[in-house]
Amino acid sequence: MDEQGIRAVIDKHWAASSTGDQAAEHEIYHDDAVCEYPQSGEVIRGRANLQALRSHHPGKPAGFVVRRIVGEGNLWVTEYVIAYGDKRAFTVSIMEFHDGKVSHETQYFADPFDAPAWRVQWVEKGA
Repeated sequence: MDEQGIRAVIDKHWAASSTGDQAAEHEIYHDDAVCEYPQSGEVIRGRANLQALRSHHPGKPAGFVVRRIVGEGNLWVTEYVIAYGDKRAFTVSIMEFHDGKVSHETQYFADPFDAPAWRVQWVEKGA
């Protein structure tokens, strides 16, 4: 699959994720895909386990915004924000493709924090 095809598959994946369409969301993965959450030390093996884990999440996302997608060849990165009620999780997904489907994904989750006052003279407020 060429890069344009991979990008279309990724766009479909994130659109399905944002609407809660579990079946369409997980079409992107190989049956034996591996997904890692380094911050918690968890490794999810297999598309079925990944879909089951996400389907049973007790705090279903209230919103989902993709900030940007960049990639080349078989390596693609998506930066996005997930809203859980009034809490936001800034998230980065690194997807490795093999034969047009994700064989490995690593996801990093970060909570927002207040900017320290000492650096105010060098920064501007972003989104």
